[in-house]
Amino acid sequence: MSSKTTTQVKTPQNENSLVTSIVLFVVMMALFLGSIYSLSFLTLGNPWPMAVCLGLFALAFWIPQTILGRSDSAGEH
Repeated sequence: MSSKTTTQVKTPQNENSLVTSIVLFVVMMALFLGSIYSLSFLTLGNPWPMAVCLGLFALAFWIPQTILGRSDSAGEH
């Protein structure tokens, strides 16, 4: 006789709620769009808008991947 094993699919416990996900998306998108907007002030004599652009752009991707812990969620399922 073969015994049947039932496997349940467990959802990760650290998933965000819809409201939290929307708020995080809006904040990160604001950082990203702010980095693009800072380029409108870029001139050859003023390099600071490019520095702001790179900083905001890096934060927009670094925060969700490291601080919020979403970079290691691929192996949870």
